Amino acid sequence: MPADQEDVPQRKPARPHLGNPVSLTPEQTSAADPGPGRGATPETPPEDLPYFSLLTEDDLFLFNEGSHYRLYEKLGCHLVEVDGIRGAYFAVWAPDAEYVSVVGDFNYYNPGEHPLSPRGSSGIWEGFISGIQSGETYKFHVGSRFNVYRVDKADPFAVYSEVPPRTASRVWDLGYEWGDAEWMQERGARNAHNAPMSIYEVHIGSWRRVPDEGNRSMTYREMAPLLVEHVRQMNFTHVEFLPVMEHPFGGSWGYQTTGYFGPTSRYGTPQDFMFLIDSLHQAGIGVILDWVPSHFATDEHGLGYFDGTHLFEHSDERKGFHPDWGSWIFNYGRDEVRSFLISSAVSWLDRYHVDGLRVDAVASMLYLDYSRNDGEWIPNDYGGNENIEAIWFLRRFNEEVYRQFPDVQTFAEESTAWPVVSRPTYIGGLGFGFKWDMGWMHDTLAYMQKDAVFRQYHHNDLTFRGLYAFTESYALPLSHDEVVHGKGALAAKMPGDDWQKFANLRLLYADMFAQPGKKLLFMGGEIAQWAEWNHDASLSWDLLDWEPHRGILRFVGDLAGVYRDEPALHEWDTDERGFEWLEANDWQSSILSWLRRGESTDDVILAIFNFTPVPRYNYRIGVPRGGFWREILNSDAVEYGGTGHGNLGGVETYELGSHGRPFSTNLTLPPLGAVFLKSSE
Repeated sequence: MPADQEDVPQRKPARPHLGNPVSLTPEQTSAADPGPGRGATPETPPEDLPYFSLLTEDDLFLFNEGSHYRLYEKLGCHLVEVDGIRGAYFAVWAPDAEYVSVVGDFNYYNPGEHPLSPRGSSGIWEGFISGIQSGETYKFHVGSRFNVYRVDKADPFAVYSEVPPRTASRVWDLGYEWGDAEWMQERGARNAHNAPMSIYEVHIGSWRRVPDEGNRSMTYREMAPLLVEHVRQMNFTHVEFLPVMEHPFGGSWGYQTTGYFGPTSRYGTPQDFMFLIDSLHQAGIGVILDWVPSHFATDEHGLGYFDGTHLFEHSDERKGFHPDWGSWIFNYGRDEVRSFLISSAVSWLDRYHVDGLRVDAVASMLYLDYSRNDGEWIPNDYGGNENIEAIWFLRRFNEEVYRQFPDVQTFAEESTAWPVVSRPTYIGGLGFGFKWDMGWMHDTLAYMQKDAVFRQYHHNDLTFRGLYAFTESYALPLSHDEVVHGKGALAAKMPGDDWQKFANLRLLYADMFAQPGKKLLFMGGEIAQWAEWNHDASLSWDLLDWEPHRGILRFVGDLAGVYRDEPALHEWDTDERGFEWLEANDWQSSILSWLRRGESTDDVILAIFNFTPVPRYNYRIGVPRGGFWREILNSDAVEYGGTGHGNLGGVETYELGSHGRPFSTNLTLPPLGAVFLKSSE
C-alpha cells in the first residue's frame, strides 16, 4: 500500500462505533445461541481426555513479555496424537473472555460442545479435541466477560481458510517436501547488498487468467511454470508478491488482512503456495512477500474487538482506527501484539522459505498524525508526532528477522524524510535492509511525462537524487501504485506519438537500471501495457502480437541481464564509490551521463541519456581512461523498436581532456535513447 493513501482501493465497511460493543439482550442471546451462557457448564460434557498442551511456562512468560517470536508453533490449531488418541490441540489468546469454545464441522458449530480452558493468567485458552481431521472447518466462539458479546472468530494463527466469502479456518497439516536446498544454501549471496537485485512485482490473481474457464485466476500450481519461464526470460532475480495473506475483499489486493499466518485459499492450499515458491527457488529466483503490519481489516470474524475488548487494536480511535483505509491499527505498545506480529513475519521466512519481506505503509506507522487533522491524533509522551511504540516494534522486528535469518532482506515502503530507515538499530536506525526510493519515482515520472520541449526547465528533477542517493540503501520502485486510479499505465504516461511513447519508456527503464540501487518493476510494465492495472482482469498478453511490445519485452530482458551480469552496475548499488557524475548540467540539451564502478572488477561503465527526440551527433564527453569503449546496450536498437542510431559497437578515445577527465570521445546519442558503454583494463 502506498504511503499516500489515495493510491490503494480499500473497501469502506460500515465504520464500527468504537465505544460500545455489538451486544444482544438476554432474550436475543437465548434465541441466537442454543449453547451455554457465559461461563456455564456445557449441556453435554466432553469425553474424558488426557490433558495436553504445547505451551510451556517459558512460552507463556515470553508471550506475555512480548518476546515470543515463534508463536505459530504453539497457538492456533495443531494436529497431534495424545496417548494414542488422534485429534487437534487448540489455543487462542482472549484474556477478557469468560467463555471460549471451538465450533466447526465436527460439532455442527455448537458453541457448547467443545469448551476450552484458561491457562492461568496468561489470557490463553486451550484444549485438545479428539477425532479432528485435516480439512475440517472451525472457529473460536468467544463470549466476553464485560458484556453480552458473543462472536465466532477465525483463528488468528490459522494456516488455511475457507475460500472467501466464507470465513472459517481450516484444520491443516503443513507438511511439504522442499526441493530448494541449493537455493537456501546460497541465497545469502543472492540477497546481499552487493548482489544484483531486480524485482518483478506480481499480483497473483491478475497476472494471467484462464479465459476459457470464466476468466478465473490461475492457481498457485498452474502459475508456477509459467511465471518461472517468464521471469527467467526477463532475467529478473526476484519476484515480489502483493500480499498473499488471507483477506476477505479481493479489491483490497490483500492489504486488508485477516489471516497473518496463511496464504489466501483463493488460489490453492498452503502446499500449493509452497510449490510456487519452491519452483521459483529451483530456477534461481528469489521470493519477497508484501507484509502489512500497519493495519488490518474490520471484518467481524477477524482480529478486531476479538474478546469483546480492543485486544489487537488501540481502544482510542485517534490511534486505533485509520480514517482513510477504514481499518484497525495495531497496538504496538502491547507485548502480546508484538509477539503476534513478529511471529507472523518469522513464520513466512521459516515455513515458506521466503527470502524477504516488504513492509507496507511504514510512514503511517511512524507518525501519529499521519493523514489526520489537528485534534484527531494524540501526541506522544514528549509532545511529538512520532509513534514511539511503532518505532520500537519496527526495530525489534528487523533485529529478530536478521537474527534468525541473516540471509534475507527487509524492505521499507517509507515515503518521508525519516532518517536512517535502512541503517542498523545500534546506531539509531530502523534496521531495514532497504528503503523504497519514492522520491526518485515521483521526480522521474513527473519529468518523463513532460513533453521534451519543456524538459530542459525541469532538469533538476533528474539530478536531485544525487544529493541523497547514498543516505540509505535504496530500491527504486515502479510499482503497482503508479498504474492505478486514473494515473494510467507507464506506457500511457509517456508523451508524444506511439514511437515516442515506446522510446520514452525504454529510456525510463534504462535510467532506473543505470542508477545505484536495486530495481522493482510491476507486472505489465515489461510488455508496455496500455491499460491501467485491473485486479479483476489478466494482463494484456495479446499485446505481444505486436512488434513494438515485443521490443519492450526484449529490451527489459536485455537490460536486466546487463545489470545482472556487469558487477560495475550492481556491486556498489548502495556505496558512493560506485557512482560518479560525468555531466549533470547539460540542461539545455537534456542530456545526462555518469559512470558506474564495482568492487570486484576494474571495468567502468558509462551511461549516457538523451531525453529529447533529436539525435545528437559527435557529442563530446570526457572519460577517465583511454582505449576502446564497447557499446553494451543501446535502447534505440532496431530489435527494441528504435531507429538504429548508435556507435557501431563502440568508440575509440582521444588524449584530449574534457569534463575534468584526461581522455574524451565523440558519441552518437540516439533520440530519446540511452547508451551504455564499457571500458575494461
